[in-house]
Amino acid sequence: MTAMDTITYRPARDELAYTFGGRMPVAHVRSGDILQVHTEDCFGGLVRGPADLPSQVCRMPYLNPVSGPFFVEDAEPGDTLAVHLAAIEPARDWGVSSTFPHFGALTSTSHTATLQPPLEERVWVYDIDRQAGTVRFHATASDHSIDLPLDPMIGTIGVAPGGFEARSTIVPDLHGGNLDTPELRAGTTLYLGVNVHGAMLALGDGHARQGEGEACGVGVEIATITTLTVEVIKGVSTAWPRLETDREIISIGCARPLEDAYRIAHRDLVAWTSQLTGLDDLDAYQLVSQAGRAPIGNVCDPNYTVLATVDKALLPQPQPVHDGVHARQRQRAAGLR
Repeated sequence: MTAMDTITYRPARDELAYTFGGRMPVAHVRSGDILQVHTEDCFGGLVRGPADLPSQVCRMPYLNPVSGPFFVEDAEPGDTLAVHLAAIEPARDWGVSSTFPHFGALTSTSHTATLQPPLEERVWVYDIDRQAGTVRFHATASDHSIDLPLDPMIGTIGVAPGGFEARSTIVPDLHGGNLDTPELRAGTTLYLGVNVHGAMLALGDGHARQGEGEACGVGVEIATITTLTVEVIKGVSTAWPRLETDREIISIGCARPLEDAYRIAHRDLVAWTSQLTGLDDLDAYQLVSQAGRAPIGNVCDPNYTVLATVDKALLPQPQPVHDGVHARQRQRAAGLR
């Protein structure tokens, strides 16, 4: 592996991207490099207070911007890109959330049309205290407030899809994209299948925290300074996004209806478990059935996101994933502090 470089990228407003694919790279990186990327929130920083209704200050389709893409040297179709999230820091001391008239899990949408009136559009502003590690919720119709744990994550991260496609950053799918899972926090390694020369990695849509499922469709949206490392795993394909933490392996499925996303994630986790342990497929299926978890990422995006996860400690003598790339990148990240 070549010596590591640190590359810092801070996009101007007109350099933000709104698709995966169809964009020229903003920088070239090598396997082993460290990236420090400034990302904007899903509203492009335009929603700052209760009066800034997204429908009035934002313009479709210019929502959910990402920073990038980054061309990763030596990444070719059929390879896997390992992306380790070393640190995710809020760039401001506030974040915002909102409800939209026809968006979210508890309202009618274009896919589930009803005669009920649309939800009121409303904005919540959250105070972020990085030193205390808290995010303060303020009710808008009463004086109630409460501190929630600060748990920064990246909502949208992915590579270019194959077949010369350009996919909206709002969509999660095989290439990653708007996965919207709290598991994409610092300390996690994301595995993405490479579809085009250079992979074309991009990321954005930071959340100070998010509940599983992202019920209203909007987390506590923040701009971030995200530090990550990348490594190319040659000749190994990855069909659906996968995650590895110190404790778990996680497969991600993206689809509608929700049960198809569930099936995709669990089919992939069963196969991955069998591959790592040598267990028969049905034995792996039984183990995942009794020991696994299925947190929901989102139930609002064009595709829904479901995770299938199992503790590595419960697997019989598992082989290190990709020869221990997660541990290597964790060690590298520790050296950055």
